[in-house]
Amino acid sequence: MSHSTHTYNDDDRNQGILINIDGELFPRHEAKVSVFDSAFMLGDGVWEGLRVHHGKVAFLQTHLDRLYAGAKSLDFHPGLTQEELTQRIYQTLEGNNMSEGVHLRLMVSRGTKSTPYQDPRVTITAPTIVIVPEYKEALPETVTKGVNLFTVHVRRGFPDVQDPKLNSHSKINCILACIQATKAGADEALMLDPFGFVATCNSTHFFIVKDNKVMTSTGQFCIDGVTRGAVLRICREQGIEHDQTAFSLSDVYNADEAFVTGTFAGLVPVCSVDGREIGNGGRGPMVEQLQQHYMELLDQECRNA
Repeated sequence: MSHSTHTYNDDDRNQGILINIDGELFPRHEAKVSVFDSAFMLGDGVWEGLRVHHGKVAFLQTHLDRLYAGAKSLDFHPGLTQEELTQRIYQTLEGNNMSEGVHLRLMVSRGTKSTPYQDPRVTITAPTIVIVPEYKEALPETVTKGVNLFTVHVRRGFPDVQDPKLNSHSKINCILACIQATKAGADEALMLDPFGFVATCNSTHFFIVKDNKVMTSTGQFCIDGVTRGAVLRICREQGIEHDQTAFSLSDVYNADEAFVTGTFAGLVPVCSVDGREIGNGGRGPMVEQLQQHYMELLDQECRNA
């Protein structure tokens, strides 16, 4: 796998994991869904990436709220209450005897169709719910040495085309962005909004720091990132000047620091964008400070879960 914020070392234990499909645990090589499943056919479903810390799923309520809101926007219900889905998630962890260093992919599709066709009315089953737990952690050097970004031509568009607030299985724009950045020799893609301002990255959220002020996009053209929200909360609680605002690539190139956020790796410094070194080209003092506060918040969240 090429380098990105999601780069990890393979763990042999993952070959023996049990995957939860609709409440039943299957060995990895036996875990299958129908070729008529809505997510496989059409990307019709929603998903969340979850991080397990000290035996608890971090920020689970926020993730579930986003998942259920996305399903409602797509006009279906997962078929379980949030409490029931929470139980299923922890049953999956218990069935695998997992408590640390684990990343979960929670996927909910509209269900199985009677025929290959987009109309939701040909769905003939309850929603499909899949939970994939893996021993997977970000590389230590990723959060210290950082990543390099490339600005791609693929935009985060208006909600009347595909609402960027939806964390749906339909991720082709992000995949195309990722491909272009990789072809350009970068680690991940920086994506602009329809007005030419910075929106987000293909799989993470983007921040800059200028004169000790932390800035991220307005949020109009990206999903409500859970780690993004945690960073904004940290800034509020720690008295760090911050803003959600429109800014351009010129602001990015001349920033003192930059970083990206995501559930998998937390906060990761950005070394360069489009070949321009950001700040000193490494992890700056604000990013290091925020990383420390984020780990403290993560400990607090999972201690109180």
